[in-house]
Amino acid sequence: MWLLNLRAPPHVVREIVGHSDIEVTVTIYAHAALAENRAALRKPGDAPG
Repeated sequence: MWLLNLRAPPHVVREIVGHSDIEVTVTIYAHAALAENRAALRKPGDAPG
């Protein structure tokens, strides 16, 4: 995911990680980003008080 965060084009990331279909790459990394966002929102001290 860090490659996409560094703005590497998805087709380049696909080649590096060895996925045969770019849709797989984008789906996996989109899911990972969503999970990271949810985890960040659950951190103590992030809730409005």
